[in-house]
Amino acid sequence: MKIFKTLLSLLAFSLLAQSIVAQTKAREIWSVEKANAWYKTKGWLRGSDFIPSTAINQLEMWQEESFDPATIDRELGYAESIGMNSMRVYLHHLAWEVDPKGFKNRVNQYLKIADKHHISTLFVLFDDCWNPTYSVGKQPAPKPGIHNSGWVRDPGELIFTEPQVIEKLEAYVKDILTSFKNDKRIVLWDLYNEPGNSGYGNKSLPLLEKAFVWGREVNPSQPLSAGVWDWKLKELSDFQIKNSDVTTYHNYGDTENHTKDIEKLKSLSQRPLLCTEYMARSRNSLFSNIMPILKKENIAAYNWGLVAGKTNTIYAWDKPMPNGNEPELWFHDIFRPDGTPYKQDEVEVIKDLTGKK
Repeated sequence: MKIFKTLLSLLAFSLLAQSIVAQTKAREIWSVEKANAWYKTKGWLRGSDFIPSTAINQLEMWQEESFDPATIDRELGYAESIGMNSMRVYLHHLAWEVDPKGFKNRVNQYLKIADKHHISTLFVLFDDCWNPTYSVGKQPAPKPGIHNSGWVRDPGELIFTEPQVIEKLEAYVKDILTSFKNDKRIVLWDLYNEPGNSGYGNKSLPLLEKAFVWGREVNPSQPLSAGVWDWKLKELSDFQIKNSDVTTYHNYGDTENHTKDIEKLKSLSQRPLLCTEYMARSRNSLFSNIMPILKKENIAAYNWGLVAGKTNTIYAWDKPMPNGNEPELWFHDIFRPDGTPYKQDEVEVIKDLTGKK
């Protein structure tokens, strides 16, 4: 019995020691000085939330059978032509899980294409938006006139129905961050898109907290962040601001609404600001009125959508058009698949602001 108790004590001590080592390995949040020094090296970041027009969701973008480097190359060329220099791109743990090596090879291939166009990348790891379940293989066809009809959350309902998935999610985050932790083509890791969306609220907080711990244990050279998007989710928003190396946020409001958010964020954080989602035409969030503010304030500007395609983001969130007709006013996106701008005057505004004229 004494030997058994001794072994238990040794095991407990070993586990405690491992836990302490793990905790000490996780770095602290960047200092304000380090965050601002990092941002000064980047210039004014401007670009879009990007998915090729041939993909309906993150899985179709990254699975081997549907990965489309030719379209990615062509469409990032459109972005380069108007002076964009960075893209925000979503990953998905399931595409990694079924083929870790191939997935990372495809990520590297994407980065090579983007770098050829002088475009850096901001990767998103988790997401609480749109469809709660997903599967590997062929993805569904778009539902006519329905915004993001095939976009999928990550991990979505799986985190609640199969809580053991947390081990896979940790392996995913750590593998991706470790593999690309010093990659200069990557500007930032957006750990979790809109945590608490889809009615999850604080149910998303535990995964958000773990994502930051995992990220800090890897300690990539790039900053870690998760964007504030809904002030009503106070506990989540407070955590995001207090734990992000740089402050990211979303705003689809008009100039008055957007300016208020900027002022509020400046009062809460002395760190660089990056707007990682904006531009919804029917809400008066436009290139002509919001992008100049972001440039003046030296806030990174990532609008939603580059090329109209299978995501159907030319349609508004709350105004489906089941007949599939093109809306008179596009909600998001800049180009048609052939590279023709939706509105030439918008492209001229962007080029003027980016110095591409």
